[in-house]
Amino acid sequence: MQDEIVARLANALSAQLVTAEARRAERAPNPDSMDLCFRAVSWWTRAATPDNLAEARRLLDRSLALDPANVWALRAIAVVDILHAVSDLADDRAARFASAEAAALKALTLAPENAAALMTLGGVQIATNRAAEGVRLCERALELDRNLAGAHGLIGNGKIQLGQAEDTEAHILQALRLSPRDIYTHQWCFFAGAAKLRLGADEEAVAWLRRSVELGRSFPRSHLYLAAALARLGCLGEARSEAEAGLALQPTFTISRFRAGAPSDGNPALIAGYERVIDGLRKAGLPED
Repeated sequence: MQDEIVARLANALSAQLVTAEARRAERAPNPDSMDLCFRAVSWWTRAATPDNLAEARRLLDRSLALDPANVWALRAIAVVDILHAVSDLADDRAARFASAEAAALKALTLAPENAAALMTLGGVQIATNRAAEGVRLCERALELDRNLAGAHGLIGNGKIQLGQAEDTEAHILQALRLSPRDIYTHQWCFFAGAAKLRLGADEEAVAWLRRSVELGRSFPRSHLYLAAALARLGCLGEARSEAEAGLALQPTFTISRFRAGAPSDGNPALIAGYERVIDGLRKAGLPED
């Protein structure tokens, strides 16, 4: 219990320090590389909108121009590219993930034991069909920094991609215990809800996905998965309402595009989980093509 209290304080203090440093850096007449890095982080922690991410990237490019070996700026660039890619709005997802991986790898050549950079690279691998490698990197990051709540969140997602969705919830609960006010809580709750939906535990999926929507209403996948879970429970009116909300945020979503993004390793549990989601999306009235 004492460890968890310390972890919560550490995560809360970290977020507050970034905000305070960003405010100080904004007043600096000649900002240095770290000043610009703090300012960049403050932009996406407000909200990961396309405009905020673009401003963060602009500041990070300036930061690296001043100090090409700034590990934190390199890691931050990787995060910005990942956030762009997973927003479901980017048409250049593959290029974004490739850019993120290159930045994270460069950070790790400069600081091989940087837990945050290891976690970030792990997140890229999990999102690009290399979940086993990504989970291992996140586990290594936790060995270096056991308070790294985001690593638990990413491992939870990785377990889904490995066809081990039954293990996801425990990692998400640990992430939420370590950092209950984290800016990524909506994504963690989404992972838990997605895992439950894939397992056929639709009522539990609805509870997690409602929580995800409440924490991050601009995240389209939470609305779409909630629509699928509700439809599988027979709540078609509410399901269609959530489907409309998801499509308003991501107009290009179709079931065929969703299916095209499914892993193709032949894992029976993974395939069955995707089919449950697709069944719900179809019942909720999402477009096929």
